[in-house]
Amino acid sequence: MSALWSVGAGLLLLLLWVRHRGLEAVLVHHRWVFVCFFLLPLSILFDIYYQLRAWAVWRLHSAPRQHAQRVRHIQEQVREWKKEGSKRYMCTGRPGWLTVSLRVGKYKKTHKNIMINLMDVLEVDSERQVVRVEPLVSMGQLTAHLNPMGWTIPVVPELDDLTVGGLIMGTGIESSSHIYGLFQHTCVAYELVLADGSLVRCSPTENSDLFYAVPWSCGTLGFLVAAEIKMIPAKKYVKIHYEPVRGLQKICEKFTEESKKKENSFVEGLLYSLDEAVIMTGVLTDEAEQSKINRIGNYYKPWFFKHVEKYLKDDRTGVEYIPSRHYYHRHTRSIFWELQDIIPFGNNPVFRYLFGWMVPPKISLLKLTQGEAIRKLYEQHHVVQDMLVPMKTLEKSIQTFHVDLNVYPIWLCPFILPNNPGMVHPKGNETELYVDIGAYGEPKSKQFEARASMRQMEKFVRSVHGFQMLYADCYMTREEFWDMFDGSLYHKLREQMNCKDAFPEVYDKICKAARH
Repeated sequence: MSALWSVGAGLLLLLLWVRHRGLEAVLVHHRWVFVCFFLLPLSILFDIYYQLRAWAVWRLHSAPRQHAQRVRHIQEQVREWKKEGSKRYMCTGRPGWLTVSLRVGKYKKTHKNIMINLMDVLEVDSERQVVRVEPLVSMGQLTAHLNPMGWTIPVVPELDDLTVGGLIMGTGIESSSHIYGLFQHTCVAYELVLADGSLVRCSPTENSDLFYAVPWSCGTLGFLVAAEIKMIPAKKYVKIHYEPVRGLQKICEKFTEESKKKENSFVEGLLYSLDEAVIMTGVLTDEAEQSKINRIGNYYKPWFFKHVEKYLKDDRTGVEYIPSRHYYHRHTRSIFWELQDIIPFGNNPVFRYLFGWMVPPKISLLKLTQGEAIRKLYEQHHVVQDMLVPMKTLEKSIQTFHVDLNVYPIWLCPFILPNNPGMVHPKGNETELYVDIGAYGEPKSKQFEARASMRQMEKFVRSVHGFQMLYADCYMTREEFWDMFDGSLYHKLREQMNCKDAFPEVYDKICKAARH
């Protein structure tokens, strides 16, 4: 009872302090208070609900039976929209704050919301080595489902809450992408409900134009209702090698060299300054030296990027064995390094041991509660951007990021880009090695100004035939956007499938210059 009185008294004092300072002032200047005392517990409840739901669906084997019924309901909603005269564009009814993208599109308020409640794993086909899933299945949910069966997917993008639908309609990448490409390149089929209410399956051999046009289209060609993804055998550990490298030229040479080696299951770089980095390479294995096993995903462990930085500070190489699922979600607990700006003491051992089991807060809840003041603050003084550029331009690209943004750490992730039809492909006729340069944090560049600086970055990326991930703020004009992306197949299909009255163009949906 005394413990309850203590907790109650503490909460009362906290509420009195919030009332004294003002809620907005606390949310802006002491956001960790709100996150630690409200969002972390609420995030735990979210996780418990979804885990229990997934368990119940698996035990009852109800997902495949209910899938057809749910798809028919989506078709009925689309046909009802047609009967009403097709007066408004359609979009998914999922609230904007639930997505991982930091952008909150206003179109949800003006478009016809089609409710899509599809969040289950439908089938694991071991013979074909394919898993069939609904679009709202998350990466955390999928790996938890497949790993006990001895399977995983070739590309497991970071962050547990990323969904299959978001990774297909947008894009996704991981440190295995130098072998397998982007997330879309590991998919073998999609099922969509189109603007006329029909259900269509597409693959490289069936409705192939639609198959190649769907990735990066952001839901503007139809509603994704299922996807088939390749599977590969899972192994227990990732044997990871850490190597600190100094000097920008040497960093780029080493990273490029390792990215070209197919014997590396994983390649990743963390750039801590313009001329200091740690290059990591990993291979999947079932055997491990017990003394070198690091269960980095345990709640009390140091954040991964801080753990990696020790190899740089100590100027030493190292080898560890990380359990595979821990490796796939190694940046999740700290949301890469974004959480250090929200909870500055989050990597402190005391906090980790006492409260680390509640970390991270749900990104969706952070968005829902950020308020206008924080949103504007983030927009002007914070960047979250992934730019995909040819590997041959890596050194020049890093220098440009340094001058225009000066944000560290920087994430480097290589990927192979095949010359497939669609919005994103190399300039030439052959497959090309690219790299994702991820900048997340507060720019230290003195001349940084959100719109001007990002437009300068976008101009550079277009000049080297690179691409900007569409989850982030985009400041390009329509002409600049379609100079970066190949819209020929996309526009052809929008015309053929009568999408122009049903869905907004992808530019109008994601770019800040467009009217939402």
